[in-house]
Amino acid sequence: MDIQSIIAYILVAGAVVFLVKKFFFKKKKKDGCGDDCGCH
Repeated sequence: MDIQSIIAYILVAGAVVFLVKKFFFKKKKKDGCGDDCGCH
C-alpha cells in the first residue's frame, strides 16, 4: 500500500466520522430547537 492510498482512506474515514457525528448530534439535540439552532 502506498502513502497516497493510505491518506485517501484516512480522509474518507474522517469525512464519514464527521458526517455521522453531525447527524447523530442533530438527532440528539432535537428537543424544541429549530433545524439549525446554534444553542451551544
